[in-house]
Amino acid sequence: DETGAYLIDRDPTYFGPVLNYLRHGKLVINKDLAEEEAEFYNITSLIKLVKDKIRERDSKISQVPVKHVYRVLQCQEEELTQMVSTMSDGWKFEQLVSIGSQYSCGRAQQSEYLLIVSREV
Repeated sequence: DETGAYLIDRDPTYFGPVLNYLRHGKLVINKDLAEEEAEFYNITSLIKLVKDKIRERDSKISQVPVKHVYRVLQCQEEELTQMVSTMSDGWKFEQLVSIGSQYSCGRAQQSEYLLIVSREV
């Protein structure tokens, strides 16, 4: 206008971090600051800071460790092949542990196992 004031018709949620940068010269990042907002005002130093922060944030997100859920299943020797072949829903074989033999009257010796499986969460 005639006094030199400018009307900035932007979303205040996005403009707040830009205004704070212009006031203090420091970037106070929040989830609402978008790279496009810095580019809209063509503030080169802010654009670089925002891109660096976004790169830093994205690298931290990609470094989040994968969590696993484990199951331990007990089975006899003759059930082992069936149990391994019917695993589904993302379950993966991890380890097989022999826990010895079971004796029964009139039957042959049966070996028993613990089958350890996991799935990403």
